[in-house]
Amino acid sequence: MRFRNNNMTRLQPAKKPPAPEWTRPGRPWRTAPEQVMVSRARAGSAEGLVETHAAVVEQAKLNVGYTTIRAPVDGVVTNKQVQVGQVVQMGQPLLALVPVEDIWVIANYKEDQIKNMRVGQPATIHVDAYDRDYKGYVDSFGAATASRTSLLPAENATGNYVKVVQRIPIKIRFEKGQDPQHVLRPGMSVVPTVLTNR
Repeated sequence: MRFRNNNMTRLQPAKKPPAPEWTRPGRPWRTAPEQVMVSRARAGSAEGLVETHAAVVEQAKLNVGYTTIRAPVDGVVTNKQVQVGQVVQMGQPLLALVPVEDIWVIANYKEDQIKNMRVGQPATIHVDAYDRDYKGYVDSFGAATASRTSLLPAENATGNYVKVVQRIPIKIRFEKGQDPQHVLRPGMSVVPTVLTNR
């Protein structure tokens, strides 16, 4: 009996597949334009979503660019005030950069020593640390004496006139290519000599 019931079940016809949507009653052909409008609205919404996500991606790229700090000159980093992974604020000092390509000396010459000095004159700069002379040239003259530009200018007592020879800051630049290993550092002791006869 069991065998017969199983065979009967097997011999029953399979269910009919559903009729295509366009042949079903209650779904007339005239809904096709409405479906096109709905599809167009969905496509417009999807395009807007794509544009929104593209803007988010562009903003993320811009933010990543802000995490890379590029120096305008070659130099040596000193006085580092941050650690890896630390969050920083806009305007917060992170480090100091000492340029190594463009170096100069500020020499304070007495005012009676500069009468024959001119911008562009050659100079020699003796660096005590390396006992070596470097070539340079006069770049510029200070706009005021060293005592006028100091933090606390020297003032004579009222009624006492004592002539004190003032010093004028002279900027002397090193000629390029003399320090390929960048051994010269700010603050080193030097003895500059301006060759005024040239």
